[in-house]
Amino acid sequence: MAKQRAGYYAALLTVFGMNYITVLGGMLAGISAFLIIGLLVLQLIDMAESPYIGIVAFLILPGLFILGLLIVPAGALWERLKRRKSPQAAPAQPPLLPVLDLNKSHTRRVLTVIVVLTGLNLMIISTATYQGVLFMDSVTFCGRVCHTVMEPEFTAYSHSPHLRVRCVECHIGPGAPWFVRSKISGTGQLFAVLFHTYPTPIPSPVENLRPSRETCEQCHWPEKFTGDRLKIITHYKDDEANTASKTVLLLHIGGGGNPTNGIHSWHISPEKRTYYTAVDEQRQKIAQVRVVRADGTESVFRAPENKYSKEELAHAGERQMDCIDCHNRPSHIFKMPSTEVDAALSDGRLDVKLPYIKKLGVEVLTAAKGEEGDLSQIEEHVRRFYNEQYAQVVKESPEKIEGAIRVLKGIYSDNIFPKMKLTWGTHPNNLGHEQFPGCFRCHDDFLADKEGKTVGQDCTVCHSVLAWDESDPEILQKLGV
Repeated sequence: MAKQRAGYYAALLTVFGMNYITVLGGMLAGISAFLIIGLLVLQLIDMAESPYIGIVAFLILPGLFILGLLIVPAGALWERLKRRKSPQAAPAQPPLLPVLDLNKSHTRRVLTVIVVLTGLNLMIISTATYQGVLFMDSVTFCGRVCHTVMEPEFTAYSHSPHLRVRCVECHIGPGAPWFVRSKISGTGQLFAVLFHTYPTPIPSPVENLRPSRETCEQCHWPEKFTGDRLKIITHYKDDEANTASKTVLLLHIGGGGNPTNGIHSWHISPEKRTYYTAVDEQRQKIAQVRVVRADGTESVFRAPENKYSKEELAHAGERQMDCIDCHNRPSHIFKMPSTEVDAALSDGRLDVKLPYIKKLGVEVLTAAKGEEGDLSQIEEHVRRFYNEQYAQVVKESPEKIEGAIRVLKGIYSDNIFPKMKLTWGTHPNNLGHEQFPGCFRCHDDFLADKEGKTVGQDCTVCHSVLAWDESDPEILQKLGV
């Protein structure tokens, strides 16, 4: 038994101990394999949370491991060439490649060692490759590895309705072709990050995004877009009491089997296709809308001839309308100061009893536009206002002031990213028409066909107004809301 073990040790020395090159390759492969397995175990037991551990474990170390494995046979070949050229080799030079004589026990042991090691190596490489693919498809890789570049998008995603949906499910979708395409595109993005050649802010919309029919509709299938939906919008006034008012709308969602009535019925109906021509990169300026019906007839609505210059029209391109032309920020939503302060008052993060907090909050946030010292200015402005105007409130309820400062700073940090030059309104939100043109990009009463018929602004097409800016809408009392 001891003799057999000694024989296998000799076989290992034959494989790895020929010269310093094979020893180096064996050490590199062995250390890399040990670290890969160790880091994988740490991740499995949730003891490693850094996003960079995944890069090291599944991208860098596997490369070093494979490099080590390639060095071993290269060292063996180099040693054999060296022996052939040595004076001691003449006159009978050894063959360039080894001769396998399985009648020799040493040869059999060497071959056994090689087969076992090859099996282990394949297991390590396949596991690392599989884990590497999983890691590159993870939210951590997409959002946290390139921290500065993706910080705005990852922060907005963390507060979005799609928080439980992985990035790749929308940005890549199912199937191998788009997976390969995304990795090729990602290689260019990686070099842009390494050499700091990426644009600031990241431009939107994404030009090469997969059609939403192949991504969004994996979950949001058109047959279920149907009926009406009640929407309650709460605003707070700029008065001392932060008086709340509500607007109640009945949104005509449409869709399903209804080809004519409702928002989705018009825009994504199988009975017609809608195309639009934008003259700017953000698709906010629309020069033409073309509707093609199932029978081949079409209606074309154009902007007035003098509205856009020849240079703008020369760079315009037509695009078929789909989900993300209205829902253009489904997971990366950057809001405006008034909307954010209203939301904070509605959910209780800001105390509605704090005098003028709506007016003050919007003022300090609007004044902060992504410069050094913005957070300090927000705090100083709020403290100065209440110390000068409402000293009694500061004395009796200092925690309310501290809470308001903390919330306003949080709103700023969720929407303003100086390093990426992203500030209020950088990325327009096309859903609705409160803060940005949105629907009114096309429904502007200027786009008209040859007969003068326009893409109108009839509010009742999309929604019915049940209450408008009322403190206590009667309709909500009747509905028990």
